[in-house]
Amino acid sequence: MRAAFAAGMAALLASGLISGCGEQAEEDRRPTQSIQVRGAEQDRLHQLNDLNRDIAMKRAIRDSGFRCQRVTSSGYVARYENLDMWTAACADARQWAVFVGADGSAQVRDCEDVVEFGLPGCEIRQEQPGTGDG
Repeated sequence: MRAAFAAGMAALLASGLISGCGEQAEEDRRPTQSIQVRGAEQDRLHQLNDLNRDIAMKRAIRDSGFRCQRVTSSGYVARYENLDMWTAACADARQWAVFVGADGSAQVRDCEDVVEFGLPGCEIRQEQPGTGDG
């Protein structure tokens, strides 16, 4: 009886239907490929001049329910997952992180909070997607 059980287990291990302790199934050992989703709205935002980008940032901030009378500076920060992260400083001295999705949606967070949650800091980078930042 034990011999039959051992033979059956050996056959299952050999066939890959079960794996032993510490062993990984073959599909777990394959490298995974990251898929990046980009939208036309994200690309257009990178093409705007400073004035029009400031206006777009102001609209995103105000549409999210926050106050911003005038954006004094804005710029690209980094790619975070499938979102482009931008930052905008308002005339009232508040600085905002604006996360733009492939569908054109925007999520706005106070820059004081983003680092606390493990997100990139609100520091403008010169590089933009397609120019070395990736």
